[in-house]
Amino acid sequence: MLGMIKNSLFGSVETWPWQVLSKGDKEEVSYEERACEGGKFATVEVTDKPVDEALREAMPKVAKYAGGTNDKGIGMGMTVPISFAVFPNEDGSLQKKLKVWFRIPNQFQSDPPAPSDKSVKIEEREGITVYSMQFGGYAKEADYVAQATRLRAALEGTATYQGDIYFCTGYDPPMKPYGRRNEIWLLKA
Repeated sequence: MLGMIKNSLFGSVETWPWQVLSKGDKEEVSYEERACEGGKFATVEVTDKPVDEALREAMPKVAKYAGGTNDKGIGMGMTVPISFAVFPNEDGSLQKKLKVWFRIPNQFQSDPPAPSDKSVKIEEREGITVYSMQFGGYAKEADYVAQATRLRAALEGTATYQGDIYFCTGYDPPMKPYGRRNEIWLLKA
């Protein structure tokens, strides 16, 4: 836990590797197409709860794992962004289901510590290509839904993406009061 707090406060945070493939700007929405590296991720899945409530349950588990609540007692530090997959209904609202994805730092990719909490799983994930749009503030479910709608509208007729899932991402610790960075990632189809 101390590793996570130290990194959050003093800025030693590893960024999930990606490459910008292209940039676009339409209807006052700027976005990027990115190829994001795969790797090993610590995941927590929560169902039967609204997104904001599910995040309050899942995020501390991932943070504790990264901070040293694992079989080796190693504080790995955080990587950014922390992402969570959400699953939209036909009307754009979100299902009561989410999955948090924390990319394990490069130093631990080959042999990540085993989680002490059984609800935290280690999963291998292939690289993904996404359409990403950035926005600020303390994001909540309604903000993610609204921003995803904006990104979909900007991509209409120019790009194809999966409609049954998207990722919401955050780059900042909860104690950062301003200049916050969040993103919506639509998976390229």
